[in-house]
Amino acid sequence: MTNSTSTPAAQDSLDDFRDFIAASPSSFHAADEVARRLEHSGFTIHDEKDAWDAAPGGHVMVRGGAVMAWYVPEGAGAESAFRIVGAHTDSPGFSVKPNPDSTRSGWDQVAVEVYGGPIIRSWFDRELTLAGRVVTRDGRERLVSTGPIARIPNLAIHLERTNDFTPNLQEHLQPILSAHDASAPAFSPVRTALATAADLRPEDIVSFELITADTQRGEYFGPDGQFFAAGRMDNLSSVYAGMRAMERASASAAQTSDVLVLAAFDHEEVGSASRAGAAGPILEDVLTRTGTALGMDTEALRRSFTRSSCVSADAAHAVHPNYAAKHDAGHQPAIGLGPVTKINGKQRYATDAVTRARWESVCRDAGVPVQQFVGNNDVPCGSTIGPITATRLGIPTVDVGVPMLSMHSAREMIGVDDQLWLEHALAAYFGATDH
Repeated sequence: MTNSTSTPAAQDSLDDFRDFIAASPSSFHAADEVARRLEHSGFTIHDEKDAWDAAPGGHVMVRGGAVMAWYVPEGAGAESAFRIVGAHTDSPGFSVKPNPDSTRSGWDQVAVEVYGGPIIRSWFDRELTLAGRVVTRDGRERLVSTGPIARIPNLAIHLERTNDFTPNLQEHLQPILSAHDASAPAFSPVRTALATAADLRPEDIVSFELITADTQRGEYFGPDGQFFAAGRMDNLSSVYAGMRAMERASASAAQTSDVLVLAAFDHEEVGSASRAGAAGPILEDVLTRTGTALGMDTEALRRSFTRSSCVSADAAHAVHPNYAAKHDAGHQPAIGLGPVTKINGKQRYATDAVTRARWESVCRDAGVPVQQFVGNNDVPCGSTIGPITATRLGIPTVDVGVPMLSMHSAREMIGVDDQLWLEHALAAYFGATDH
């Protein structure tokens, strides 16, 4: 396999990104994987119920499907500010309902509801895992991923000759799990599968939060391998780049008195309104408790917020050659030309003139090319955690991301160079000296 990267280190990073995606089929797995990797890099795992620790060095905590990491440099104190990279761990798909079993026409199926805004047609004919967390009778939480166990089969063309079938969200999206055996003792096929994957008994599981994920691994493609396709890159591309930037900044003892923060939230795809989402208190909790531990009172903390900055990193829309009219003619980001600064006059993105100038200056100094995205007036754009974070905390924010095609598909597409450039740019923003 070849790709467009020119160094063994770049190749290792991309292969590791592929492994990271495979290890993160749900937001809970992604948060756990970030924490595990940062702990391996020397960060200390914290329980937020314990007294807060802002000692020099790296720290990380997990709340559900969100993970927060903060690096405190030696010179940090009551006059420090925060440099924040925000992202999100969740991706569109189908979440499993509390009563998960359905039997129709001789098939055992999984009862699901639509999570976020998936491209529905892309989820048919894919081998799916059920992934997330289960809670046992004794109150313990355990991560679980069943592996390829379910599938949403397409309807044969012979039974729908128009070839423009529009699925009913309730009737046509329930994945097939197994052929139903009416003579077998009554049992829950879904709970049994979860129990097997988690090394539990079905009766031990009292509740769960699960989502479907495509089990096909990421793959390089194109004449020179310059493209990469995988599931969940919205927004694991940013989570991974932010994590790697944090690792590099901490390893190089970044030359700053600012506290570095990676905030990877859950539930962005459904509005962020949760205790693990950007509209909840989790980031403010981390900043306030860290600032207090460094000697800031309320006034000093608010002053610190005004000096702080946030890079909201989320996937950006690359121009699609078959649908170029969906883009503004003067703002058509292309895969392979660098990270994208996202701008919207209706404040769907938090970028303003000042934050854009600062971010693009960081990119230029790091040798990273940049592009801009502004939506077509006839095609409303989505939003990110950026405006939510800026509104909650008043911290100046810029929205950026790698250009992507097939966003919200079960399998999305990016350029390998863009992924590496985003990592380099975020490392430079954090003050890493090895970029």
